[in-house]
Amino acid sequence: MAESNCTQATEFSLMGFTEDPVTQVTLFLVFLLTYLVTILGNLGIIALLRASPQLHSPMYYFLGNLAFVDVCSSTVITPKMLVDFISEKKGIAYAGCVAQVFIFHLFGMTECFLLAVMAYDRYMAICHPLVYPLVMSPKCCFQLVTGSYLVGLTNGMGQTIGMSSLSFCGSSVIDLFFCDISALVSLSTSDTTLSQVILRTSASLFGVSSSLVVLVSYVAIISAILSISSAEGKRKAFSTCASHLTTVSIFYGTSLFMYLKPSSDSSKEDKWAAVLYTVVTPMLNPLIYSLRNNEVKEAFRRLTKKMK
Repeated sequence: MAESNCTQATEFSLMGFTEDPVTQVTLFLVFLLTYLVTILGNLGIIALLRASPQLHSPMYYFLGNLAFVDVCSSTVITPKMLVDFISEKKGIAYAGCVAQVFIFHLFGMTECFLLAVMAYDRYMAICHPLVYPLVMSPKCCFQLVTGSYLVGLTNGMGQTIGMSSLSFCGSSVIDLFFCDISALVSLSTSDTTLSQVILRTSASLFGVSSSLVVLVSYVAIISAILSISSAEGKRKAFSTCASHLTTVSIFYGTSLFMYLKPSSDSSKEDKWAAVLYTVVTPMLNPLIYSLRNNEVKEAFRRLTKKMK
């Protein structure tokens, strides 16, 4: 009866990181710089790939889509966070919260599958080079990318449906810097079974499965690298794999930690874990996957010569 008489929240307050003004200014500058690097880096990669015919291959097709996803997922979180750093009122309307949950989980899960697709692509290129052009045909690449977006769309809709089943009749303060379904589940005053089932199923079925594809692919790649006779070749290949695995581990490790742990077990560390997969990873991806790539560097040099 009490639940039926409650007044549903129409706005949420985002607690953020700290109330100390000096720390807020410092964090504002740090996250502003991070966001600018993220946007410029990813948009630069997209522009370079479109302008360079020599980069029109499956690997760079996937990379371009990853850059687009990183721009979208970062933009749905960071600008609002930056505004909150310099605002006294750190509120977000219920409709805005729903939109943030939907868009973030759409692109977040899409990124999971794109990273898995990119790992599989590298596995085929390194371990099965003779059949690589046949397997990774333009049609197959399009289907893999489309499938990634469809899985992301399914996840976004599922999390939004889960949120719509929740009631918020008590506190409307979210102990995070953005609207996330895991924080909303903890805040809800109603039965959270449906949203919990959707969240856990999505994280287990989609998140864990895509991370296993990445893991198995890189294990096979590392095994192939060990058979390289050249010490210099091994060093370069291991360096590339290590950098890729670092960003992938940060993304999967922190996101799966957030969505598979019990919703009641929240702590200050959760915010910094969320920073890693919402802010840091989108910034690192263009640096790791592109700027360390000789083909990308050469394409950039050619493009700059044409512009002179």
